[in-house]
Amino acid sequence: MANKLNQFTTHSSQFTNFAFTLAETLIVMGIIGVVAALTLPNLNSSTGDKEKVVKVKKIYSNIEDAYGRATAVYGPMEEWFASDSNVAAKSKRVGERITEFMKISKSCTNNVNAGCFTTGKYNCLINNAYSATAADSNSYMYITADGTALSFKYVDDNYIHISFDIDGPNKGKFTVGIDYFSFDLKSDGLYRDNVEPSIMVYCAMAQYPSSCVDWIMKFDNMDYTKINSSGKCINNTSLTLNGTNTSCK
Repeated sequence: MANKLNQFTTHSSQFTNFAFTLAETLIVMGIIGVVAALTLPNLNSSTGDKEKVVKVKKIYSNIEDAYGRATAVYGPMEEWFASDSNVAAKSKRVGERITEFMKISKSCTNNVNAGCFTTGKYNCLINNAYSATAADSNSYMYITADGTALSFKYVDDNYIHISFDIDGPNKGKFTVGIDYFSFDLKSDGLYRDNVEPSIMVYCAMAQYPSSCVDWIMKFDNMDYTKINSSGKCINNTSLTLNGTNTSCK
């Protein structure tokens, strides 16, 4: 028994000799904390961007599908407006026929005060050189089942402007390319401004918001949020974001 006790004491002593001191433990924890502080913001940003990319692509796909179904039932869009006398009524006509084939949680029709859409001016990624009101009493507004706020506005019989906020009317930054986007519906389908190598900055300055959607649909990222007014990547000015270079990484 005494021999076994001595052996246990010896092993315990050897284990103690290999243990970390309190100071060493605190140093390791400090290093881990610094590394986490440096990497987690970038990780969270990357994850957030991916979630937004998924939402943008989802709403684009849903509207494309709903429009196809609506034209199959009601015929070409340019024939929808025979009994409508004003812009508000025509916007409503389009909105009702498309949302008939979508899951929605709330409809506000043309009521700007019903809480379906932020009606003030949207923000820009780079300064506020350009801004406009996203929805008004001529728009048809609603909220989808996943919380996206949508607005349809009639321009002419072949052209409907669509705005959407992936964070809904009461959350987010209401900023072009981050949570607010737009594209157009024309008689032959959805339309968005093509990304051109020299003007990707137009998305960031909100001059062509649908180019943000075009970028997301083509390149599956939101790296245009990481450029300056010259289109150069903020963290690496040797890179210019355009249709050829598609990432700031």
